[in-house]
Amino acid sequence: MLKVVKFGGSSMADAKQFEKVRNIILDDPARTVVIVSAAGKRFSGDHKLTDLLYLCHAHLQYGVSCDSVYEMICGRYIEVRDALGLKTDLESEFKALRERMAKGISQDELVSRGEYFSAMLMADYLGFTFLDAAKWLKFRLDGTVDTEKSYPALRELAAGKKVVIPGFYGAMPDGRIKTFSRGGSDISGALAAAALDADCYENWTDVSGILMADPRIVNGAIPIRSMTYSELRELSYLGAQVLHEQTILPVREKDIPLNIRNTNDPAHPGTIIREKFENEPNSNANFITGIAGKKNFTIVTLTRSGMSSQPGSLRKILQVFENYGVPISYAPSGIDCYSVVVETAAFDPCRYEVLAELEKEIHADKMKVIEEIAVVAVVGRKMVFRTGTSGKIFAKLGENGINIRMISQGPEELNIIIGVKNEDYEKAIQTLYSGFVEEEAEKK
Repeated sequence: MLKVVKFGGSSMADAKQFEKVRNIILDDPARTVVIVSAAGKRFSGDHKLTDLLYLCHAHLQYGVSCDSVYEMICGRYIEVRDALGLKTDLESEFKALRERMAKGISQDELVSRGEYFSAMLMADYLGFTFLDAAKWLKFRLDGTVDTEKSYPALRELAAGKKVVIPGFYGAMPDGRIKTFSRGGSDISGALAAAALDADCYENWTDVSGILMADPRIVNGAIPIRSMTYSELRELSYLGAQVLHEQTILPVREKDIPLNIRNTNDPAHPGTIIREKFENEPNSNANFITGIAGKKNFTIVTLTRSGMSSQPGSLRKILQVFENYGVPISYAPSGIDCYSVVVETAAFDPCRYEVLAELEKEIHADKMKVIEEIAVVAVVGRKMVFRTGTSGKIFAKLGENGINIRMISQGPEELNIIIGVKNEDYEKAIQTLYSGFVEEEAEKK
């Protein structure tokens, strides 16, 4: 059994969090490959180390002294080291980095040092081998990960060892450090799990899995016990942000289970994510997996008699939006009408140009634009086994005075998408959570 485990910034924030991480790792001998982030916030108003490193680089770019910020960064890591009684020679590392900064250093290399220092300390604390990510995670010239080189490199370097690896970065073909986008340590962990054909990829953060709804909207929203990668993708698209979006790809390709866990509550099983689960119809778990949504969409509806029977009408509409680089989120249709749902922020800069071209291309009898729309998705792989789900959604929203402005459902019946007014967004999610989660729980 091999578990690749990744710990986020909140898990690396201070010596107390380091101790929690150590206890989690030593509690399971299968946890032999550890990926860590840079130190995160210790309390509200505190700074993430990565943010401070970005600030240092900005100071350097404008010829402004970054000494006070750099001293703050060094002090954070020295504080952790001394509190844990470790012997890591951070002073030499800090001095060498400061010299590189004086001579000119890339932003990617500088900001990657947060993970680098975290991994050095954690390796010392665990008695594991420190493995620099630049030695195995290889990027191509176009910035994509070269798995054909990266995977064999990690298998060779980690063979027979217990290792701690910095997340977030790797190396270009010429050896230069390159980072992922923010949150990229999740990707590093997933790539390591895929490279080593791990039995499980554990992603430890500060929440007990992915919640069934936004806790800022639904007080006491419960964690999802199990979900598929397809469901995760649906919920992530509409704002359920726990993981970096690209995280799922490497482990999904190899059908490696992904387990979201809470460093501050290690006994909680968290959320387990797999490609599929067996015996779904007989499961006693909630048939709704989660509810998520986002505000500020615009619906453009074009109506013309006989349009649905004329080939190419929908293609022309979609082409207009593509011409202006506006991604289409949903495209519900009716008899002789087509609607396009887009994010308002993407649509507004070219609104009048798009509408003018649509009028020219489609010659619609009527074109209607509805703004300030929120999109809410009810997601659940088990909805296909339960009749009347759509009817219950409409009934619950109607009972609470919420008007539905758009409906969309994919043929795989994995989700039901509704559009409501922005002002009804929070109420809609609360209503659906109460109707599908709390009522189901009361029946059991």
